[in-house]
Amino acid sequence: MKEKILLPLLFCLLLTACGGRAGSPGAEEPAEPVEISVFAASSMTEALDRIIALYGDAAPDVTVIPTYDASGTLLEQIRQGAGCDLFISAGQSQMNVLAGEGALLEDSRLDLLENQVTLSVPEGNPAGIECFDQLAERLKSGDVFLAVGDSSVPVGQYTRRIFGYYGIDEAAVAGCLTYGSNVKEVATQVSAAAVDCGIIYATDAFSAGLAVVDSADTEMCGRVIYPASVLADSAVPEAARAFLDFLTTADAGAVFESVGFTAVN
Repeated sequence: MKEKILLPLLFCLLLTACGGRAGSPGAEEPAEPVEISVFAASSMTEALDRIIALYGDAAPDVTVIPTYDASGTLLEQIRQGAGCDLFISAGQSQMNVLAGEGALLEDSRLDLLENQVTLSVPEGNPAGIECFDQLAERLKSGDVFLAVGDSSVPVGQYTRRIFGYYGIDEAAVAGCLTYGSNVKEVATQVSAAAVDCGIIYATDAFSAGLAVVDSADTEMCGRVIYPASVLADSAVPEAARAFLDFLTTADAGAVFESVGFTAVN
């Protein structure tokens, strides 16, 4: 009698155990973990870190690994073979280089964000800097100390357009200038009051808590557009494109706007 009771019970237990195994009818296969390498302009650090955290909730099996630096530096790393799935530059010229070399995944490039070039000052504005017009006059008279980006980085390239707008010869005012290899370095010099003012992005002024006394218009330096694209040799192009799509959502847009970026019109 005991055998007649135990055998059906044992059979039921075996069926229950088998039903929980992966591959059995009705069981869901676990998603494969994916890693996406994102190279992004240093001015995106705070916003993109927050968005990556949001994406972790939306896509828990995806790990986004960001690398932040000057866009020109990131470009050279990509050209030298660094593993990158998605590139976000602070200027079109860096992305254009990769496009010309056939390094971008077809139909994945888009203009993601817009920033502004600002004139920012240390706490209390001890030098009394008021605007770009005044800065130009004080540079020509040698009466100001200004932090700018190197010519190899987008913020430095926008700065040189501003110099051209005001007819400023950079070599002639070299004694009034100090340089940063990326926009974060320029912002740090301003924050430390090592200079009278600095030309940085609105987003970096916001992140560093710096006062902005003036903003450059498009006539002075053009529009500051951040393009983004998946790389043609990405090992995970679909995952990289999905993350890029997420960067265009309302949730990501709210984060970008909170630090001073605007959507591209």
